[in-house]
Amino acid sequence: MKTSTQVVLGLAIGVAAGAAIAMLLAPEQRRDIQNKIKDNAQDWLNQFSTLLNTGRDVAAQVKAKTQEEMQNLKFQLTQVH
Repeated sequence: MKTSTQVVLGLAIGVAAGAAIAMLLAPEQRRDIQNKIKDNAQDWLNQFSTLLNTGRDVAAQVKAKTQEEMQNLKFQLTQVH
């Protein structure tokens, strides 16, 4: 995992943990806090899942483009010789 990815992931986890702690310390009823934590955790999970899927899609596109370019390069090299 790249350093920048680790930093972003660590930051996201830190923000989520901070939000959960803040909610626990807020002067609200326990059930309301639990629901907020659950909802926020689900939102964060959905956003992370979307980000992960986008990353997979981009990686697949890069792979396909790289393979296409390699085929073009091979063809061009065979034409030179």
